[in-house]
Amino acid sequence: MTAAMVRARNDDAGSSPAASTRMAEDLEIPRPLRLILTVGWNLSESVGLPVAAYVAAAWLDGRDAGLVAGLVAIWLTAIIRKIATGSVPSLLTISAVVLTLQTAVVLATGVLWLFLLQFPLANLCMCVLFARTASGPNPLVARLAAEVVALRQPATHHPGVHRFFQGATWLWAGIFLLLTVGLAVMMVTEPVKVFLMLSTAATVALVVAGTGASTLWFLSVLRRLGLRLRFAPRLSPAAASGSP
Repeated sequence: MTAAMVRARNDDAGSSPAASTRMAEDLEIPRPLRLILTVGWNLSESVGLPVAAYVAAAWLDGRDAGLVAGLVAIWLTAIIRKIATGSVPSLLTISAVVLTLQTAVVLATGVLWLFLLQFPLANLCMCVLFARTASGPNPLVARLAAEVVALRQPATHHPGVHRFFQGATWLWAGIFLLLTVGLAVMMVTEPVKVFLMLSTAATVALVVAGTGASTLWFLSVLRRLGLRLRFAPRLSPAAASGSP
């Protein structure tokens, strides 16, 4: 049997009704390189661009100029996205809302405690954004998974997967609520330098822990439901070039 005949037989087996049905029930993410590019692009426009604008403007004209430059950069990105695609990604929206709140608080006055208040307020804002969608038909974690890592859910609605995304959204609302309370307490009990150091450490630690817990929870739910997570199939040269 020639190699071409083997490939043809495998193709026929992979395109059988049973195989097609099984693949339709899978959850799919892009192949590794595409996944890295997708995540990188989302993080770049939501975090990288405003941070770069802040650093450049702050170096030229101080902190306040940096905040304004970062705010302009992220809202300009959101406007361009809206014009080009008709929608604004959730991560970009979250970043724009939080940065707007922080900039308004910082620029409102030079009082130190108001400057520090931006940190618990930003986390409270995140808590509200997650909590308000957690019980609805489109929880925020599901939207972020679809946009940031291009997760494709099964063609048919799966209640178990939907319940996971609702629960994970509540989890992240709880994480940001915990950060809000913790940072508020540290703000009034610790010196400024210690507060800034501890707030950064606490935020990084809880975000990493939440990401790890969400991932393990997601994989356990898939195993319990009998679903699989797979990479998207490779496109043939003809399909990739759009040939019939």
